[in-house]
Amino acid sequence: MKIEVFKSKIHRARVTGADLDYMGSITVDADLLEAARILPGEKVQIVNITNGERIETYTIAGRRGSGEIVLNGAAARKFAPGDIIIIISYACVTPEEARNMEPVIIFPDEHNRIK
Repeated sequence: MKIEVFKSKIHRARVTGADLDYMGSITVDADLLEAARILPGEKVQIVNITNGERIETYTIAGRRGSGEIVLNGAAARKFAPGDIIIIISYACVTPEEARNMEPVIIFPDEHNRIK
């Protein structure tokens, strides 16, 4: 049996853009993805602290050191530049593996740089 557990998160990042005409997903500075151990293309849940919205999508690596976090496609209607969000990833593991997992949590500064 496998269970889905919290793997990592980027806590209280700031949305820098919203692109309605893009196909979909979230673009995140590659430095943030790497620090949170989230892979490009990985499914994530995004929680908008500013307005309470929640979505699931996949990640696209943005320019390193750019601080960019851009919601693309339909999500651009639910997220706006300046919104504070949490990006959460999960893993499917056995209960035994879950007992030994330590989630990774990163806390970017107000410019989405790693503190």
